Amino acid sequence: MDAKLRDFVFQNKSLFWYIPESSLDSISSELLLESILNYCTLDEIKVFFELYGINNAANVFRNLKGREKLNYKPEVYNYFNLVFDRYVPRNS
Repeated sequence: MDAKLRDFVFQNKSLFWYIPESSLDSISSELLLESILNYCTLDEIKVFFELYGINNAANVFRNLKGREKLNYKPEVYNYFNLVFDRYVPRNS
């Protein structure tokens, strides 16, 4: 995890209250994205996309399977599915 993204995670560590602070560096990209999209404001999400990359976020989001998809609030999943489809074209 790069330093700016790490700082962002530590600024929002309340999202990861159940993870020891010493382990925040090693959370999975799937958990990171899920927590950010479900619980952050749109301004915070915009900052996250600038740090993590919207293409990386879209790839993680699109590769979710089964239960992982169900961890998103339905309206959040639908909204970001539309956002990623519009701004990050799928590879043909």
